[in-house]
Amino acid sequence: MKSNTWIFLRGLTRESGHWGDFVAQFQQALPGSRVVTLDLPGNGALHGTRSPWSVAEMMAHCRAQLAARHMAPPYNLLAMSLGAMVALEWAGEAPQDLAAAVLINTSLQPFSPFWQRLRPAHYAALLRLALFGGTPLAWECTALRLTSKRGDASVLPRWLQLRQQHPVSRGNALRQLIAAARYEAPRSLPRIPVLVLGSEQDSLVSVACSKALARHGAYALRLHPDAGHDLPLDDGPWVAQQVRQWLAG
Repeated sequence: MKSNTWIFLRGLTRESGHWGDFVAQFQQALPGSRVVTLDLPGNGALHGTRSPWSVAEMMAHCRAQLAARHMAPPYNLLAMSLGAMVALEWAGEAPQDLAAAVLINTSLQPFSPFWQRLRPAHYAALLRLALFGGTPLAWECTALRLTSKRGDASVLPRWLQLRQQHPVSRGNALRQLIAAARYEAPRSLPRIPVLVLGSEQDSLVSVACSKALARHGAYALRLHPDAGHDLPLDDGPWVAQQVRQWLAG
């Protein structure tokens, strides 16, 4: 079962617009691919929607979005962090929907301990923003610091514009954080083709989590030596080439 349709899913409080240049980079590496960027409930165009307390509900919402657009499966998924949890839940619940999945810098119970799933050094910063808020600039500077090793501040004006257009409420941010923390993957992982991509220098989530997922699922694994958590931001062409080579192999 093959498909040229790729569904992209972002992570915690991030939206379709945060893919930036990566969509074009991906389509250049995989000519003929159709990319559809979905927002999780509470983010992006859906910022007025209440974020669910569970990853399973997020997955169901994504399936409903595609059905409303009359887009029939099968699909390929490319998803990172919280979005990759949604992708894995999707593969377990409705494997007939999916041809393949690429999972980027995600972390899962029961395969990784909590201190690897979210590095303790960042608990205070994330909870402070989720519970008490902060200026848009504080939010986005923190996001860039935690997720990028490249630290390219040129993305900040665009990120601030996205936050102004689609503000994520503190309640939605907290619900997404709790849903991610509570999510437990099935111990018998789905048997669709999966590529796991991880960043050796991810300071938000330990790369050990990607290694554990690949080991437990017997999935293909590729590691970037110096990118941060937002791997498509730090080195989008590398991500696209890994996907291309994996599909060709």
